[in-house]
Amino acid sequence: MGKTQNAPRNAQAFWDSIEHIYEAIIHHPFNEELAQGTLARDRFLHYIQQDALYLLDYGKALSLLAARSETPHRMRDFIQFASGIFTVEKAMHQIYFTEYGVEDPVQSKSPACFAYTNFLLATASLRSYEEGVAAVLPCFWVYREVGLWIHRSASESNPYKRWIETYAGKEFGEATERAIEALEEAAASASEATRRRMGEAFVTSTRLEWLFWDSAYRMEGWKP
Repeated sequence: MGKTQNAPRNAQAFWDSIEHIYEAIIHHPFNEELAQGTLARDRFLHYIQQDALYLLDYGKALSLLAARSETPHRMRDFIQFASGIFTVEKAMHQIYFTEYGVEDPVQSKSPACFAYTNFLLATASLRSYEEGVAAVLPCFWVYREVGLWIHRSASESNPYKRWIETYAGKEFGEATERAIEALEEAAASASEATRRRMGEAFVTSTRLEWLFWDSAYRMEGWKP
């Protein structure tokens, strides 16, 4: 497929392993309705409030990988990734919070958000550096592809235009390419057993991406 034609060999194999999950993601009602501009505002608000909580821990996971990186350029990359979260994506959230009149965003993670962030933090801190790199990549790669997929059909009047343009934009695309390069570099020097575990982490994070969108669409809360 066009979106992965230029991916390095190992990264391409990782993507191929989650292609069916990606297809489920782009055809999930949340993303189909977001592309059409018909997604209910309450569902989108639930999503961005959970996403704001998610990004705090995602930034911690990226920072952990920066500390564990053995080369200056990868350390710099992961530090910049973490910094970008708090300057670009958090700013986008705040725009929507202001537009929707949200003064106090929710402070409690949904089950899906809790599961995803805890997986990322546990992997980045307790598993190998290589597995950590694989675990954080889907948030870049899947979001870029979803953003580009939605951007191709979204109208100028789409109420979620800011969200779409953030993830379909050049800056996010360039960051994604650097994250893919970090994965390729880690996989190239890893043992076969480590590459297998990297693949498992990559698949798990992608499944949790689907779950995060599904949770937002259902406006999921804890039971009981």
